[in-house]
Amino acid sequence: MTSVLSASTRAALVADLQALLGDRCTTNPTQLEHHSHGESWHASGEPDAVVFPLTTDEVSAVLIAAARHRSPVVPFGIGSALEGHVNAIRGGVSIDLSRMNRVLRVSVDDLDATVEAGVTHRQLNKALANTGTVFWVDPGADATLGGMAATRASGTTAVRYGTMREAVLGLTVVLADGRVVRTGGRARKSSSGYDLTRLFVGSEGTLGVITEVTVRLHGLPEAVSAAVCGFATMEGAVKTVMTAIQLGIPVARIELLDEVQIEAVNRYSHLNYPSVPTLFFEFHGTSAANLAEHVHSVEDLAAENGGAGFQWATTTEDRARLWHARHNAFYAAVALRPGGKAWTTDVCVPISRLAECILETREDVQRSTLVAPLVGHVGDGNFHLIFVINPDNASELAQVKEINGRLVHRALAMGGTCSGEHGVGMGKMEYLAEEHGSEAIDVMKSIKRALDPDNRMNPGKIFG
Repeated sequence: MTSVLSASTRAALVADLQALLGDRCTTNPTQLEHHSHGESWHASGEPDAVVFPLTTDEVSAVLIAAARHRSPVVPFGIGSALEGHVNAIRGGVSIDLSRMNRVLRVSVDDLDATVEAGVTHRQLNKALANTGTVFWVDPGADATLGGMAATRASGTTAVRYGTMREAVLGLTVVLADGRVVRTGGRARKSSSGYDLTRLFVGSEGTLGVITEVTVRLHGLPEAVSAAVCGFATMEGAVKTVMTAIQLGIPVARIELLDEVQIEAVNRYSHLNYPSVPTLFFEFHGTSAANLAEHVHSVEDLAAENGGAGFQWATTTEDRARLWHARHNAFYAAVALRPGGKAWTTDVCVPISRLAECILETREDVQRSTLVAPLVGHVGDGNFHLIFVINPDNASELAQVKEINGRLVHRALAMGGTCSGEHGVGMGKMEYLAEEHGSEAIDVMKSIKRALDPDNRMNPGKIFG
């Protein structure tokens, strides 16, 4: 896609940015291409320049320069976004925050930490080693905390520990005009003022650039166990999940993989699970005895619903191998079709409608000619389809668009959402009005205009 900046404006912008940052502003073609896309299938868009700031003050200076030249600004973490969030579809400045990667503060007593936006969740947990604390939000990819906050990311442990909405206590954000605001705080509750933290969490870079994040930590559980169980039917697997949640059994993770995804995982990670609908579980407890009670309850539920062959992983190494395979599900799916590109979609529905939504969606896929493994954080009603496509095949694209549209409309009709954790970006824009209503969308657009009147902050995303 084409930059909105003229050649002369582009040259002036780059000159100003290089004066500010030196060689940490680049127009190298390789860097421009790298920052033109994430992991999604959506059309790429090259920025006019890429900058690598080291401080919030430098981000502020970049945004002031961008405002002077009326340049678009697109925040960039590691590029793992799945709905085109980081694609600079109107050119401008890509602000790569990966070098802002310091853990600024850890409080074990208060169970919180403050990090720069470029710190990844694995880097944070490495810094927390030997403290007895852990940060639980894990979207699979080793995403940055800034990007995770911006997209309101989630992951395998959301069923017990919540999403970035619950994990973020406060933010430092640079606005379109270069002003720096700090939201929230370390207190566990407040009734003071508007909740600006929640406004920016999930704003996808359209309201400002997140440069620091204060997050909630948790104590490490005393006892942990994981298991894999195959099911004769998808209905049985989903019913097990629904009943476990409804009974209040405190499972830390419940992941569902259909038989196509399990086959992909087996090939990619050199495993040998039966090619049937499969649940991955993880249990956290205060003691081995407490853990055993929960484990046996779920094992009994699974047996009642056609589950068989529980395989337990109690050692750290075995659990790591199991979850490593699950986290590689995206790449395993893509590997099913060499040269293919992933179109990943996700919805979230009330847990009572989960089985219905999954089964109707699988019927759509099975009637098509598409390769589309299903995987989901089903403990909170969220699941994904990974369409592995040839993006140059118009017939395939048409099939995917039809099935994806039917999936989203189905989820919305069930009281769900068009995106459980991937965000809106470029891919889910057309469904916002149906989900939220025109009046709510007008309010959102009013907030956008108030903070970004020229629509320069990640333009073409959420509202266009």
